[in-house]
Amino acid sequence: MRSITRGSEVNENKVDDSVRLGGLPISTRSMLESAENFATWALEARGQKQLPYYSTSANGQVIAMASRDKAFMRLLLEADEIHPDGMPMVHISRLLTKTPLQERVATTDLVHIVAKKAQKLGLSFYFLGGTPEGNRHAVGSMREKYPTLNFSGSRDGYFSQEQEPIIVEDIAKLKPDILWIGMGVPREHAFVSRNIDKLVGVGVIKTAGGLFDFLSGKNKRAPVWMQKVGLEWAYRISQEPSRLVLRYLITNPIALKLLITKSN
Repeated sequence: MRSITRGSEVNENKVDDSVRLGGLPISTRSMLESAENFATWALEARGQKQLPYYSTSANGQVIAMASRDKAFMRLLLEADEIHPDGMPMVHISRLLTKTPLQERVATTDLVHIVAKKAQKLGLSFYFLGGTPEGNRHAVGSMREKYPTLNFSGSRDGYFSQEQEPIIVEDIAKLKPDILWIGMGVPREHAFVSRNIDKLVGVGVIKTAGGLFDFLSGKNKRAPVWMQKVGLEWAYRISQEPSRLVLRYLITNPIALKLLITKSN
């Protein structure tokens, strides 16, 4: 993983409490610990000339993709931590690793815990990604749930390569405490890799996948019991069969094999 420095000091908050799952170093921090870490880093970054703390996530699809695409694997390993966003990862860790995961850290849940802390501490959010309508509704939904949450800005993910430097420059000027990037895999990871050096002053970057579709109400979460037993993927297939059936038929067996053979 990428090393971040504070002046001449090595980043002490960089995750070293990780476990190898499916060939990736996965953070063992709980949901609450992860949210507290975001808040701590965001506050400490204010007024400092340092790179953002970079957090991403992995599920079965990400594990399968990383095993086949070395360039994508390198992008993942640039992050300071990788959250486990899949219950099969939690179950496998309890069977095969010395340090099992405490729980699944789903970005769709994490954003709410972080938002509650952000309200109390005066931390600002920036939502980057999604469709214009989806991004707008996601911001509106969060403002409705958290009336005192500060948004320093937002921008949909439909922009050209020529527009990207302008958008990055704008975000850098606004210096949001926490930048949530929902552009999908692997586009959001490539965006961070290209631009993180230009985002000095932003406290935390969190890749968020399809987060804004859930916040906007476009997509629905699976029932809690399906989430707990690791069947949220089946619920998602029922909602978007034409888009997801083939993806899960291909990636699930690969991910399961990797979780069994490349975890310790």
